[in-house]
Amino acid sequence: MSRLCADAPFLHPDVEVTEDCTFGRFVEIGRGTRVAHSHFGDYSYCDRFADIANADIGLFSNIAAHSRIGATDHPMEKASLHHFHYRSADYFDDAEDDAAWFAHRRSRRAVLGHDTWIGAQALVMPEVTVGHGAVVAAGAVATKDVPPYWIVAGVPARPVRRRLPDDIATRLMALAWWDWDHGTLRARLDDFRTLSAEAFLERYE
Repeated sequence: MSRLCADAPFLHPDVEVTEDCTFGRFVEIGRGTRVAHSHFGDYSYCDRFADIANADIGLFSNIAAHSRIGATDHPMEKASLHHFHYRSADYFDDAEDDAAWFAHRRSRRAVLGHDTWIGAQALVMPEVTVGHGAVVAAGAVATKDVPPYWIVAGVPARPVRRRLPDDIATRLMALAWWDWDHGTLRARLDDFRTLSAEAFLERYE
């Protein structure tokens, strides 16, 4: 019997998940990962000790170990960066947390497109969109949107090269194989394994 299923995410030990998170089918969350205020699309997974907050993750996303998606930030424009003035209930018996600040933070969504790859120890900052098929290299810090099917690397992350030629990328997005049902994916598994992207398109467009 397969380890992953459509009914519930597969959570490894020591995973922390907030109540408002949602998960699609065949999702896996690696050991020690924290997921807060986020959605995982079908077939997406993360490896160990990822930290994912305020994020919308597409279908078939691949998130490596120790990466951060939607890395939470501090109020740069205030007199202090410290969280005593927004996590105030932890410090003062007669104070409440700053609900407006937390609502603002949660509104600044990081977005991963379909079939994306986030490398080990990479960061995707709030309000950054990683386009379909794109790669954020290990250790990179994505502070700006990443175009579909591009590879970015460095601090801050900059484009390195196209993952696939523009015409192939455009055709793959039009094919939208990530919307195929589970049975179709299984039936075409050998072609995913053996065909180049171009040959795959020629067979299924």
